[in-house]
Formats: sequence, C-alpha cells, structure tokens
Amino acid sequence: MSCGLDKPSKKLKKMDDIEDLIKDDGEVLVPRNRNAVMPRVRRRKGTQTAKENDECEGECDSIIPGTQKVYLKTWGCAHNSSDSEYMAGQLAAYGYKIIEDKQSADVWVLNSCTVKSPAEDHFRNEIKAGREAGKKVVVAGCVPQGAPQSEFLQGLSVVGVQQIDRVVEVVEETLKGNSVRLLGQKKEHGKKQGGASLLLPKVRRNPLIEIISINTGCLNQCTYCKTKHARGQLGSYPIEEIVARAKQSFTEGVCEIWLTSEDTGAYGRDIGVTLPDLLWKLVEVIPEGCRLRLGMTNPPYILDHLEEIAKIMQHPRVYAFLHVPVQAASNGVLADMKREYTVEEFCRVVDFLKEKVPGITIATDIICGFPTETEKDFQETIELCRRYKFPSLFINQFYPRPGTPAAKMQRIPTKEVKNRSRQLTELFQSYRPYDHKLGEKQIVLVTEEAHDKEHWVGHNKFYEQVLVPKHNDFMGKMVEVEIIETGKHYMKGRPCETSKPISPALSEPLPKGKVSGLIETSKDTLDSTQRNQLKEDLAKQERYIILSFILLISALLVKLAWVCFKMVKDVSV
Repeated sequence: MSCGLDKPSKKLKKMDDIEDLIKDDGEVLVPRNRNAVMPRVRRRKGTQTAKENDECEGECDSIIPGTQKVYLKTWGCAHNSSDSEYMAGQLAAYGYKIIEDKQSADVWVLNSCTVKSPAEDHFRNEIKAGREAGKKVVVAGCVPQGAPQSEFLQGLSVVGVQQIDRVVEVVEETLKGNSVRLLGQKKEHGKKQGGASLLLPKVRRNPLIEIISINTGCLNQCTYCKTKHARGQLGSYPIEEIVARAKQSFTEGVCEIWLTSEDTGAYGRDIGVTLPDLLWKLVEVIPEGCRLRLGMTNPPYILDHLEEIAKIMQHPRVYAFLHVPVQAASNGVLADMKREYTVEEFCRVVDFLKEKVPGITIATDIICGFPTETEKDFQETIELCRRYKFPSLFINQFYPRPGTPAAKMQRIPTKEVKNRSRQLTELFQSYRPYDHKLGEKQIVLVTEEAHDKEHWVGHNKFYEQVLVPKHNDFMGKMVEVEIIETGKHYMKGRPCETSKPISPALSEPLPKGKVSGLIETSKDTLDSTQRNQLKEDLAKQERYIILSFILLISALLVKLAWVCFKMVKDVSV
C-alpha cells in the first residue's frame, strides 16, 4: 500500500466516482481550506490506518499501477464473454499482465452470470477461494449488478455491466486496499445507451472470432428471469459503431463474427432502426468466406422481420442458424412466464424459416418444472420437441431466482422436476440429426480446437459442428471435407485431396493475448463523431494516468519528508 496516500489530515467521505477527483480541464482538485472535503474510496476492513503507515517506516512499498498480474474468469453467455474481452484489453493495454494461473495473480476479476443458481454458486465459491488465498478480488457481471447488497459481496469492488470501461480504475483502487463500486448506466440526453464504447481495446479469447454486443437489456418482463434486474431495459448501439467494430476486426485476421445480446431480435427498437437494417449493413463489409452468426432472439420480435431474416440467412456470408427459445409448449405456462408469445407464433417462426431456408439449424431452450406447469403442459412440450427434433436443445430445470415473481410461486417437487428433465433428455438423445449427411461434401470454416484436443472444429453453412484432422494449415481456413462419420452432436470430415484450404481472412490473426483496438488500425473507418468520442475517451484515460502518477509522487514525497523528519529528530536527540 502506498505510504502517505492513506494519511489524510481530516476524516474524508466515500468517493462515489473517481472522476470527482478531476475537473473537466484535467486539473486535480485539492482542498483549499481546512473545511474542504476531499472525496475518497471506501476503505476495506483490515487495511492500514494513517498511524500504521507512520509506523511502517522503510518497510512500506508504493503501489505502481499497471505492473501486477490479473486473473480473469467468466461465467455465462457470449455477452459476458465479450465484456471480459474488453476488460482484459483495457487492463493489458494499461500494462497489467493477464494470466491463467490464478494462484500467481495479484488480483482476481470475476465476471458473473445470474441466469441459474449453480452459476451463481460457483461465482460465490470462487470469491471465497480468492479471499482465503489472500487475493484482491474485483467482481463484475449480472450478479453484483442485480443484487449489489448481497452479503457475500460486502467489501468487494464492483464493475457494473455498463461500466466495464472503468475496470482499470477499479483494479488500481482495489490493489491499494480500497473498495470501489461503479454501477451506473450509460445515458445520453437521459436515454440509456448500449453500454461502454465498442471502440475500446480488447483481448479476444479466440483471435479468429469477434464477439460484438449489439444491445443490452431487453423489452420483456419474464417472471423467472434475474438478468433483467442487472441488464435492465433495452439499450442499442448505433449501426455505425457496430459496423466500424466489425470492419476493424477483419483487418486483424478475424474470420467469424458473433452478434450477441439478451435479445438480438429487439435490436434498434429504442433508436428507430431494426435488426435487418443492421444485418444488411454488416454483410456489405464481411469479406468473402468469412461468416456472421446471429445470437439468440425471442419469438415476439423476430416475427416482425421473418421475410428479411430468411433472406439474410440465405446469404453466403451468414450462418443459417438461429437460436429461438420456446421455454414451454403450453400457452398457459407461457402466459405465467410473461413470454409475450404463443406456441402457435413460435411454430410460425420455425415453419417459415425451415421452408424459406432449407437446412437451417433452429436451436431452442426448455424450462422443465416451471411452478404452474402441469403434467399435461409438459407432455405438450414433449410433443413439440418430438415434432421438430431440434438438433440443439438446451434443457434447464427451473431454478427460483431471488427477487423474481416466479420465486414466490409454489414449486413443483424437485423429484418431479428432475423426472421431467430426464424424460425430455431421453427424447433428445433418441434421434440423430446428422446421419442423413453421411457421404456429403461440405465446406467448413475452421476456427476452434475440439474438446478432445485431437481435432479442429469447423462449421458448415448451417453452423453444424464438423471435426477435421488437426493439421496446422487448417486453422482459420475454409476446408472442403467429405463426411465420413456422424454422432449425436457432430460430424467428422475427411479433407478432399482435390481441394486446398483457403484463408478468407484479410490478414494474419493477432497472436493470442495481443490487444486489439480501433486506435491504430481503423482511423479511416470512423466518422467525425466517433473520432471525437475516441479523443475524449483517450483524454479521460490520460487524466486518470496523470492523477495516478501525481498521487504516487505525492506519496513518495510524503515518505521522503517523513524519513528526513525522523533523521533530524534522531540527530537532535
């Protein structure tokens, strides 16, 4: 901890925002008289007092920001993964080293998910493990945003879901022994924005895949959902900012883009544009051979754009894949969930897309054991799944999330919920969706390593998983294969000898762990407004850096003065 930083002459009040320390022109605010109050952050229990600092003499080391090691762990959806990539990018750009060995890290940044109780339990256990290991812990994501007063979060620094551009500040203060909580929303003219700028630096988990959050929050009020408490109402990013980020990623060797949010179908309804408007702009800038994958959309909003979505799914640079959660096949249960659509409307979406886009992959979700689900309701869900034989089916048991209306409903016995989940799982395992493709020739885009570590994973036009031999020259390439084996969740392809792998990327991908950003590579892709915003962001970062160094120098001067004072005192004695 830095000597002198913690020796205020008067008791200081809690700092709500580190920007309170800086004027708009960059001048550091200093108290002008004995009655002035200097903002500060909350001190954790157990940290050194001014008296303890006086006694530390030469044993107290100053904290030099940006020199420590950071362990970052993520739970949950692609949106959370994108947030973590941005946080890692900012920390790495500032000088922190992002590592995977948590025991060697100085600080743990834990990005949480609140969708299910097990995910939150794992998050809670990781916090406990970090504290027991004596690590500094910073929490982020939907759990602390939705329930910041939770007992197990007390004393911890928090990065809110719309405050990920402030992670460097929070980590710095946490390393100094302070507790900072930034939970506010990004607003412009009183209107909620999509979140932190998409122009921020990031470190991609996979250098070949760019994850872009196109909006945050949603328009629904589902009675079982805790995420709404954290992400809030819909906030969409401008089309221009999303397209600029996509263009920049392609210049860095990315060959696949994932669009993500809590509900991609609702995109733009708050800013006067639509999802098809965005998608048509994006396909214009996607290089030939590269692909776009659209994230989850709820039925109510995709219904308004079925014709356009079908045309987009047919585009050669877009995966013919859509994730449309149904959750239940009973209109009564859907009404109790407040899902705002009927089973018939869901079927209309699926039937229309299957007709217009032959071979399209439709993935869906089911919640087993919602409190008002009867056995008859459940059998209707079974019949729906038997009818469509979804190749990708996410089966979830109902978990009552604290603070949600469904948590107050009388629960179905756990044994019965598990039984329903088992029945649906058995149905899902009873069919094999890829056997009819044996012997087909397909072109796949290879982007990942398989779980068995013995194959690469490629995806065909329908985003179906195809395992290929682990040849070094296949990664990031389009490879023609013959399907020689099929399984429940995959196909296995043998490369065609008459076809050579082709890279669709515009350049070599960045080395894993390298910071990506718009600052150096894509000035031409930004309009004047975006350039001005970027300048403002950079100026703000510079002010934070200057402030950090001023505080550090001040601490060293105070320490030096104290040492000199002790020396003079000792000589006089």
